[in-house]
Amino acid sequence: MQNKPQSPLKLYLIAGEHSGDALGAKLMEGLKEECGANNVRFVGLGGLAMQAQGLDPIFSMEEVAVMGPVAILARLPNLIKRVHECVDDVIDEQPDALIIIDSPEFTHPIAKRVRKKQPNIPIINYVSPTIWAWRPGRAKKMKPYVDEVLALLPFEPKCHEDLGGPSCHYVGHPLIEKKSGIDNLDTQAFEKKYNLPENQKTMVLLPGSRPNEIKHLLAPFGEVVTQLNQKVGPFNLLLPTVDSQREKIEQETLNWRQKPQLILGEEEKFLAFKTANAALAASGTVTLELALTNTPMVVAYKYEWYLHPFRPLIKADMFALANHILGQKAFPELIQADCTPQNIVKELAPLFDETSTQTKQQKAMLGQIEECMFAAGKQPSRAAARQCLATIKQKKHLSTN
Repeated sequence: MQNKPQSPLKLYLIAGEHSGDALGAKLMEGLKEECGANNVRFVGLGGLAMQAQGLDPIFSMEEVAVMGPVAILARLPNLIKRVHECVDDVIDEQPDALIIIDSPEFTHPIAKRVRKKQPNIPIINYVSPTIWAWRPGRAKKMKPYVDEVLALLPFEPKCHEDLGGPSCHYVGHPLIEKKSGIDNLDTQAFEKKYNLPENQKTMVLLPGSRPNEIKHLLAPFGEVVTQLNQKVGPFNLLLPTVDSQREKIEQETLNWRQKPQLILGEEEKFLAFKTANAALAASGTVTLELALTNTPMVVAYKYEWYLHPFRPLIKADMFALANHILGQKAFPELIQADCTPQNIVKELAPLFDETSTQTKQQKAMLGQIEECMFAAGKQPSRAAARQCLATIKQKKHLSTN
């Protein structure tokens, strides 16, 4: 049943990077479905995906789509200027709610200032900052200026509760909406296209998509391939990547004992995951993607040397999101000094045997991850839209009493 307000809702959305733009577009779609397309309108900041849903951005999102401390410092004056422009625009527009989407370094300073200038505007934070891994004190600091957090990960509401953060609801990860499409992918056609021998196991190699990740991980991953060949015999090797990194990876793997077949495109990436018997992956969202294709994995990661002094500030004892969801290290994590070819091979080799204890245990855990992720339903964008509307309604009720 559609919730149809008396007059169109005006929602101010702010996304500061491309992943947030994709989330914002799906949220806008969900809000249109919940309210009726003519009963909600959108203003604010977003990219091409949000513009396709009807958003006219205050300025180009590319101006603020920066990541990492060095990049942020280099563009700090312009970022500060854009923060103040957004705050002024929110106050001028007087929306029914402000919805900030991820990018906390940019969106949270806006939310703080809006709350100070106009405390009656509901503020919703879509995508929780990683308080469970880094700077947990942020949860308590958010509470005065955020009315509701829409969490992508099922363990995050309890984290906010334990840390004294704002109200938080799990609405589901956007990967969930891809699940049915992933299940219907034809692996036989894929195996034929890449000429994968049926009598050989397949491993998928995932050194990350960012230049720094590839720089740190590709060389040790290459040595892993050599040692693994010696230990388990020949196997198919697939390496999904993005077009911008293809040439670099081709050059870096030129002298490998076994050169990987490079896989491009979202659909082919998931086909590679479904085909693989095992995966060696950099930590990140990819561990959830592997979970949805039921692919056993080993997680390995090396971060920049200049971040090492900050390691004591990282409170999480696990890096992989798949492990965080389960609350245990079901999938081996080899981080920094532990990220050696010898250690990785020791953990990977048993996954090439479907009857091994490690493989059976991982398969059971992978099924549990999927169950946890689907706890909020099969349509995260609709769940997020409904929670937005509930928060707006509750805030308006409180302000009139």
